[in-house]
Amino acid sequence: MHHLGSSIPAIDITEIAHELEQGSILIDVREQHEWNAGHAPDALHLPLQQLRTLHTTLTVGTRYLAICRSGSRSQAAAEFLQKLGHTAVNVRGGMLAWEDAGYPVMTHEGTAGTVL
Repeated sequence: MHHLGSSIPAIDITEIAHELEQGSILIDVREQHEWNAGHAPDALHLPLQQLRTLHTTLTVGTRYLAICRSGSRSQAAAEFLQKLGHTAVNVRGGMLAWEDAGYPVMTHEGTAGTVL
């Protein structure tokens, strides 16, 4: 685990399988059209713009892995969640790294998707 310029930890895509096995939850903070085009199969969709209201659906004590397209929006989401008392980390490289690592990407209809 590495720290970026802020106090928010970041993980590499190579660490994600272990994190998910340990019970961490992947949160995709991209916009609806990006989610529809392609997302991780078991991710929760909480767009960054709606995080201020939707964060109340999250469980305190759960470790959340914030992911976006490349890692910038998810960094902001992880910082916001940390300030609210959640355990949140940023997935470095985002969905682009997810896709490059060979992890599945699916559309909102359940078919093979792409990362916008």
